[in-house]
Amino acid sequence: MVYLGLDLGSKTLGLALSDKTSTIATSLDIIRYTNYEDLFNQLDLVVYNRKIDAFVLGNPLNLDGSLSTRSIETLEFKKMLEERYKNKAVILQDERLSTVEAEKLLISNNTNRKNRKKVIDKVAATIILQAYLDRRTHER
Repeated sequence: MVYLGLDLGSKTLGLALSDKTSTIATSLDIIRYTNYEDLFNQLDLVVYNRKIDAFVLGNPLNLDGSLSTRSIETLEFKKMLEERYKNKAVILQDERLSTVEAEKLLISNNTNRKNRKKVIDKVAATIILQAYLDRRTHER
């Protein structure tokens, strides 16, 4: 099963892809968009070309586990994904501090600030997807 990890931002969508065995997440791309129609037109190509089976969408909860404003927007986006891709599951994954973790990872790899800004969303999507894949493995 091939999963597409998603890190939704207000202007970008970070993408990560699992391998066919659903074991390893790899950074894929960043979709820059101005509206959801634009976003879904670009996402359609990825879903079709990469033969995506399901989505893992990062849910940015508050640190206390309550819904954040961004989390509410994410739940609306989840509904849009489910309506557009009716035969594909959309799984929410807690993504608290995934961007912070991505930033630390990039800094530890000596990635300069300009380059970090270019890739942070897809690295965060990779962290989100890998967390889900690891959780699935441990639940079996």
